[in-house]
Amino acid sequence: MERIKLSKDLSISRIVHGYWRLIDWNMPIEEVLKLLENAYDLGITTVDHADIYGSYLCEERFGQILSLKKGLREKLEIVTKCGIKLVSENRPENKSHCYDTSKEHIIKSVERSLQNFNTDYIDLLLIHRVDPVLNPEEVAEAFNKLHKEGKVRNFGVSNFLPPQFNMLDSYLDKKLVTNQIEVSPLNLEHFENGTLDLMLEKRVYPMAWSPLAGGRIFKGEDETSVRVRKVLNKVKDEVGAKGIEEVVYAWILMHPSKIAPIVGSGKLDRIKAAVNATEIKLTRDQWFEIYVAGRGVDIP
Repeated sequence: MERIKLSKDLSISRIVHGYWRLIDWNMPIEEVLKLLENAYDLGITTVDHADIYGSYLCEERFGQILSLKKGLREKLEIVTKCGIKLVSENRPENKSHCYDTSKEHIIKSVERSLQNFNTDYIDLLLIHRVDPVLNPEEVAEAFNKLHKEGKVRNFGVSNFLPPQFNMLDSYLDKKLVTNQIEVSPLNLEHFENGTLDLMLEKRVYPMAWSPLAGGRIFKGEDETSVRVRKVLNKVKDEVGAKGIEEVVYAWILMHPSKIAPIVGSGKLDRIKAAVNATEIKLTRDQWFEIYVAGRGVDIP
C-alpha cells in the first residue's frame, strides 16, 4: 500500500477506512476488530472519525474496539474532526445545530475524543466545516495549546474552499496538512473551483469523502447517475476490474494531488475493492470519459 507523507511526523495509507456509519453497521465490537485487522493486513492504517458520528457514539465504540488488543492503537493513524454541534440526547448541553470553532469548544472536543479513544494523542484533527464566524486567532491558540501538550500532532480542515483554507493557514504556526473534501464522478466541484489546484500548489494532499456518492454510483436513478454508471461499466470491462467501484477509486487515485479516498464500509469486500483499485491504471481517455459523463456536457 502506498503511503502519503502529510508532514514530518505523519504518513497515512493511500486508502483510508471511515467509521461514520460504525453504529449503523450493528456489528459486535469483536467483528469490527476483525474488520480493522483485515484492513490493516491490506495496508490500511489510517482511520477516519468525527466527534458527531453516530450521534456522538462512534468514537467511544471505536475506543472499546482498540481496548480489545494491546498495541493496536500505536499501529494506526487516527483522524477525527470537531466544530459541528448537533442536537442529541448524547449531548444534552447542545441547544441547536450550529458550528462552533471557538478555542473552548475545540479543546473540549479534543479532550472528549481522547477519552473516547482511550488514547493520549490524536494524529490528525480537522475542523469539520467552515464556520461563518470562525475566529482564526482563537483556532490558532487552540491548535498551539493542543500541539504543545502533545494531544494533537497535526491539523487540517474539511470542506474548506481555497480562500478559507488560505485564510486559516495564514494564522497557524503549524500549517494545515490536509483538506478533506467530497470527490466522486458525481461531485466534480473541487476539480473546477480551485480547491485541488490549491492543494497541488501547497503540496498538501487531500482526502476524499463519499467517493461512491453515498451509493448513487450503484443505485442512483437520476440522469447523471445513470449516464456515469454506463461509462463506468464500459471502462470496467476495458480494464478488467471486478466492479465499477474499483474504476471510481482508480479514477480518484489518478489525480496528481494524491487524493486519499475514504472507504466508509463495514464490508471487507468493499474495502478490498478500494485496495484493488491502487493497481488499476486508467488511460487519460478513460479518465476524461468518466469526467465528461459527470459534467453532463463536453469539456470546452
